Amino acid sequence: MSQQERRPWIVGVSGASGTPFAASVLRGLLAAGESVDLVVSRASRLTLLDETGIAFRDAHWQEDLRSWLARGADGKPETFRPGIDGVRHWAAGDLAAGPSSGSYPAKGMLIVPASTACVAGVALGLSKDLLQRAASVTLKERRKLVVAVRETPLSGQTLKQMVALDEAGAVVLPASPAFYAGATHIQDLVDFVAGRVLDAAGVPHQLYRRWEGELGGASRS
Repeated sequence: MSQQERRPWIVGVSGASGTPFAASVLRGLLAAGESVDLVVSRASRLTLLDETGIAFRDAHWQEDLRSWLARGADGKPETFRPGIDGVRHWAAGDLAAGPSSGSYPAKGMLIVPASTACVAGVALGLSKDLLQRAASVTLKERRKLVVAVRETPLSGQTLKQMVALDEAGAVVLPASPAFYAGATHIQDLVDFVAGRVLDAAGVPHQLYRRWEGELGGASRS
């Protein structure tokens, strides 16, 4: 695919706990044949290091991304073997990057996970880094923006900001796993949330068992 034909999903990873959610979303997009523009915030790199032991470095992003996406939610390395040929990485401090402009072709943006600071910045239209700027561009261009909020409990101010995002056209999607899909491992719970993010974006996947209207179906599957 030529650069002119490429129309990626922008994936922003903020500093909230929940880097396995982002990894599952990225694997799902790539498995669906989607192109991805990745923005990993400075705060999220600390979270990623804490949750996985992986230091995400701009100069070695391909090596670090492969290690991250290969890791299961239970911490086991080499659980997955995803290809990353469809990924383009942009440094979080690069405000001249492609996703900072509305003329840059993109399908939309997924913020996974989204911290309360990220929610506030996007709701207020701030552009302190490329993640926030890309989200603002996504909203002004009327493209799909999915914000997977990962925080509990939620303050009144954050709830107001989430309402503001909804009114601006974003999909506010709390990272809340369900149990009707028959989860038996932590990866199943992570994949459920990632699957709901991809559902909101309209990207096909097979990350979780869908509800089919049959009580007890998950226990018999």
